[in-house]
Amino acid sequence: MESKQQTTCESLVSLAALQERVRCLFRLRQLPEKTRRTILLNTTADKPELGLETRSPKLWMPERVLFTPAALAEPWGQQILERVESLNLPIEELRQNRLTGLRGDSERETYDKSKRTLAVVNAPPSTFKLSPIPPSADWQFHLAEGCPAHCQYCYLAGSLSGPPVIRVFANLPQILANLAAYETSQATSFEVSCYTDPLGIEHLTGSLAECIRYFGTRESGHLRWVSKFDAVDDLLDLPHNGHTRCRLSVNAAPVSGRFEGGTASVTSRLMALRQLALPRSQGGGGYPVGLVIAPIMPVEDWEEHYTRLFDQISDAIAFDCDLTFELISHRFTPGSKEVLQTWYPHTKLDMDESKRSVKRNKFGGTKYVYDPDTMKRLRRFFESEIARRFPKARVLYWT
Repeated sequence: MESKQQTTCESLVSLAALQERVRCLFRLRQLPEKTRRTILLNTTADKPELGLETRSPKLWMPERVLFTPAALAEPWGQQILERVESLNLPIEELRQNRLTGLRGDSERETYDKSKRTLAVVNAPPSTFKLSPIPPSADWQFHLAEGCPAHCQYCYLAGSLSGPPVIRVFANLPQILANLAAYETSQATSFEVSCYTDPLGIEHLTGSLAECIRYFGTRESGHLRWVSKFDAVDDLLDLPHNGHTRCRLSVNAAPVSGRFEGGTASVTSRLMALRQLALPRSQGGGGYPVGLVIAPIMPVEDWEEHYTRLFDQISDAIAFDCDLTFELISHRFTPGSKEVLQTWYPHTKLDMDESKRSVKRNKFGGTKYVYDPDTMKRLRRFFESEIARRFPKARVLYWT
C-alpha cells in the first residue's frame, strides 16, 4: 500500500512539473522570436522529447593565440587582434612567420595541444589558386584551416598536413578580391567550409560576416557555408542580398551524441537554422538555408532514429523557405582511419574495412563506403522522407 502511495505521489510531482513546463512553453511563445531564442539557448532542459534540449557549448576559447609578424601587418589581422584582446585571451606575438612548438610527445598530445591553439597567419600563395569542389560548389576558398570541434569521424583527418592547429587567415581582403576572377556571367558558387567550421571561430575573427557582406555585393557570386555551431545572432542583419546559403550539419541522436564533441546540440542547430531562414519581418535573417545530413550511418534502428531527426526538422522549419538538403553517407580512407585512431584511440566509430565496399578515384585513392544494397536502402529512405515532408525543397546530391 505504501509503495502504491509513493508511486502515486511521484506521478503527481512529475505531472505538476510537466504542467509547469507546458505553462513556460506557452509564456515563451508569447515573446518575440529573438527573445524566445535567447532564453531557450540559455536553458538546460532535461526533457528533450518536449523540444527544449537546446544546450549550447561554450564559445571556443583557445588557450594560446599566436600571431605571426605578417599577420599583424595586415589590417584584418589587427581587427582579429582587437577581438582577441577584448576577450582577454593569452596572446603570443611570434618573431617569425613559421609556426613551431606545436607538437607533443605523442600524436594524441599533439592533437590536444593543437586543438587549444589559434594561430593567426597569412594564407600562402597556393591558397589563391582555387580548386573545384563538386558536388558542393563550383569553387572552394578558405578563411581558415582547422576546426575547434571534436568529431570522431572528422573529414579533415588526413586532409591537412601537420598538427591540427586552427589557422585563421589575416589577409582575408586579398582572398576575397581574388574570387572575382573565378566568377562568370552565370551564378557561381563558392564553398568556404571545406577546411574549417567558420561559425565556430566567428566570435574570434568576424571573417564569416565579412564574406557574407562581400558576396552581398556580387552579381553572380554566391557563398555557401556549413556549421555544427549555433551562434548566428550577429549574422541576421547582414546585407547578404540572398547570395549566401547558410547550412547546418545535423545527424540522428546516436551519431551526434556519441561522435560530435564540442558542438551545439542538434536542437540548437535547428533553432539557429530557423532563425536564419525566417523573414526579416519576423526577426530572422531571410537567408536561403540548407541541411547537410552527414555522415549518414546505418546504426541499430537507424530508420527510427532518422525519422525522429526528420520530426525535429519538420518542427523547426514549419514555414515556406528556400531549403536544400545534402545527403552524405559515412566513408573513410586508410589514411583518415590511421589519423582518427591516434586522435581518438577509444572511439566506437565503425571503420571495419571487411564490412565496406571499396571505391577508387581517378587518382588511385581508396575510400571505404557502405555496400550497394545498404546505400540503396539509405538513399530510398532519405529521399522519400524529404519528398513527403518538404515537397518544395531540393536534394542537391546523395553521396
